[in-house]
Amino acid sequence: MLSFECDYNNGAHPDVLRHLVETNSEPTLTYGFDEYTMLAKEKIRQACQLPQADVFLLGGGTQTNAAVIDAMLRSYEAVLTVETGHIAVHEAGAIEHCGHKVVALPSHEGKLSAADLRQWMEEFSHDESRDHVAQPGMVYISLPTELGTLYTSRELKDIGSVCRHYGLPLFIDGARLGYGIAASDGDLTLPGIARACDVFYIGGTKVGALCGEAVVFANGAPRGFFSLVKQHGALFAKGRLLGVQFDALFTDSLYLRISAHAISMARRLRELLAARGYRFYIDSPTNQQFVVLPNDEVSRLEQRVAFTHWCPYDATHFVCRFVTSWATTEADLQQLAEILG
Repeated sequence: MLSFECDYNNGAHPDVLRHLVETNSEPTLTYGFDEYTMLAKEKIRQACQLPQADVFLLGGGTQTNAAVIDAMLRSYEAVLTVETGHIAVHEAGAIEHCGHKVVALPSHEGKLSAADLRQWMEEFSHDESRDHVAQPGMVYISLPTELGTLYTSRELKDIGSVCRHYGLPLFIDGARLGYGIAASDGDLTLPGIARACDVFYIGGTKVGALCGEAVVFANGAPRGFFSLVKQHGALFAKGRLLGVQFDALFTDSLYLRISAHAISMARRLRELLAARGYRFYIDSPTNQQFVVLPNDEVSRLEQRVAFTHWCPYDATHFVCRFVTSWATTEADLQQLAEILG
């Protein structure tokens, strides 16, 4: 079965896997105090141009979102996001399970607007019953968004300005961060993203690693974050598993190189679909492409190709998501072209 289902259904990039094998027999310290984790953290600080940043390596995206948000909010505080935000729709209520309300604001092709955020905060500030509801404590966005769209550096700056005005930390979910940077044609950079927020994470699971996300606190981590990570079940006893992988990903710009490959494949994929007259649900520059397919075409293709059935478009069409990754090849695209006919 040819797969364009997602960007985490392969193993690890060969260079990452090679580094794991090469270091496999070395005894190291545990819980992330090994030399490879320390090397990885320093390489990440250098790449972000944040020499004093606190960096933590966690196992997966949901654990990372839950741990970061729980660490930064008081028990009565809520996190603001868009109605299509990952924490609002695709994490099984993990944030609410931690005791924090998720407040959903309007989504503009997956993005939060600074104007909507400011308006919501103004209305909240003038609500006479505001002390009786969950208090806004932070803002969460994804880059890229759940719909594959990108914030520009200007948009990030505007959102950050509103957050600072109201004293709200800004958290950027970077599960697919590499693909977002590669698709921005230079408008977004790792140092620029690091400066735009209070905390973000560099996704490894979807960008070449077996597993792992690197959380970067630009201005220092909340007190006791290590212990809270453990409390959330996100601390690896064999922390080296994450450290070795990020050490490889941040050697010789591997993380950005393999991200650029995925974007190149996505552009080819889009051209291939457009040439056959298919419409697109949204204009995504990243590795997620959302195409509108007739229902009978969906039935035909799913016999030989794995993709995501995203949502109904109308009575006779369905929105389907096709995703490229570091592992997508020219041969995959050629095979898809032959199947499409």
